[in-house]
Amino acid sequence: MSNDAAVLEAAGIMKYLPHRYPFLLIDRIVACTPGESITAIKNVSINEPFFQGHFPGNPVMPGVLIIEAMAQAGGVLSHLSDAGLSPRPLYFLASVDDARFRRPVVPGDQLEFVVRTDKVRRGMWRYDCTATVDGQIAVSAKILCAPGK
Repeated sequence: MSNDAAVLEAAGIMKYLPHRYPFLLIDRIVACTPGESITAIKNVSINEPFFQGHFPGNPVMPGVLIIEAMAQAGGVLSHLSDAGLSPRPLYFLASVDDARFRRPVVPGDQLEFVVRTDKVRRGMWRYDCTATVDGQIAVSAKILCAPGK
């Protein structure tokens, strides 16, 4: 998949990730350069189950779920970059560094995740990640995804 490739919708994403509702947190891949970067979208709806308790009367998407969504986008990038691996590994979130939460994410927002490969070593992928809403950074972090056994 390159930047010019067709969009990868939820059904295509589920070929690479084991996550399912309500924990599949990315809706679409809009661009990918294997080994380099991926751009994913999450449409935030008031119907999300976490809004029932976070927070009643003032719904805010939990920051940890935004981090998880960035890791999921990174997992898809890892699979698209290492397409020849068989069997495909299951990538786990191994660490989060330098996380910054700059603005709340609320129902009606569209999150755009840009995940860029920083380093790959022994099958572990380190990413520089940003989540933006309307061009404003909502969350940034460095994450490490490692293959499980």
